[in-house]
Amino acid sequence: MLLLFRFFSFWPLRALHALGAALGWTVWALSPRYRATFRSNVAQAGVNFEQARPAIAEAGRFVAELPKLWMRPHGQSCLGNVKVTGQAHVEAAFSAGRGVIFFGPHAGSFELAPQVLAELYGPVTAIYRPARKPWLARLTQLSRQRPGMVAIPASLSGIRQMHKALKANAAVALLTDQVPPEGLGVWAPFFGKSAYTMTLAARLALQSGAALLPVRLLRLPRGAGYDMEILPPLTGLYTTPPPDLLQAVTLVNQCIESLILSQPGHYLWAYARYKKPRGAPAATADSAADNGKESS
Repeated sequence: MLLLFRFFSFWPLRALHALGAALGWTVWALSPRYRATFRSNVAQAGVNFEQARPAIAEAGRFVAELPKLWMRPHGQSCLGNVKVTGQAHVEAAFSAGRGVIFFGPHAGSFELAPQVLAELYGPVTAIYRPARKPWLARLTQLSRQRPGMVAIPASLSGIRQMHKALKANAAVALLTDQVPPEGLGVWAPFFGKSAYTMTLAARLALQSGAALLPVRLLRLPRGAGYDMEILPPLTGLYTTPPPDLLQAVTLVNQCIESLILSQPGHYLWAYARYKKPRGAPAATADSAADNGKESS
């Protein structure tokens, strides 16, 4: 499998994205469960299916580009085909000595985003879950140990490293729509339905005063490269008195919703966003409505 990854890593991006689009539609055609989850999540978000339809091919492109992203030589820059805007927001946060929390959803090329941010603003600390298959675990670990990147497995020690990074006026990166393990999340509304949501981004921001900067990195058509936008910092967390944890988590979710709605053709709609982690408390039937009231 590693040899296959290496083989595809030499392909031009345009060819990989063309192959990925075909892969995405093949999975769509062969998997009723995939189609059902995709359609259910799209409907829950109130998105017209035709707006989300391009995400079927984008999911395949995400898989097809991984060999090129993961096996890029460590001495080779990733910025050559990435246009970046919004860097003034990062510079303002660092100048104020606040530290930065980059965050976003499972949309676009979210595997490339930390590499870009690390090259621009490293060190950038990011946590990840090691893959279960040994060959894949070795590959992902190698791909994330790059200059400027501090990739650490999800654990209490990893969270402590993130706190230390922010205290040092450095940056961390998180996918905040990722379902966390039991004990590291709360039930909060996500497109009007209770979703077990990580508290880490909100906790880090509330405890350190770091700026929460949304990031999106989208693929350009026909393998022409990527477009990264760093958006203005999330507001509402730095009030007096500060919001409670649930209110802060809900604000982060609302920002993620806005990002997704601005790019419905790039989100991984089949991601099991509403699953219940083993050991997590059950969500009450009206928890989404109650959470929404608390955050208003």
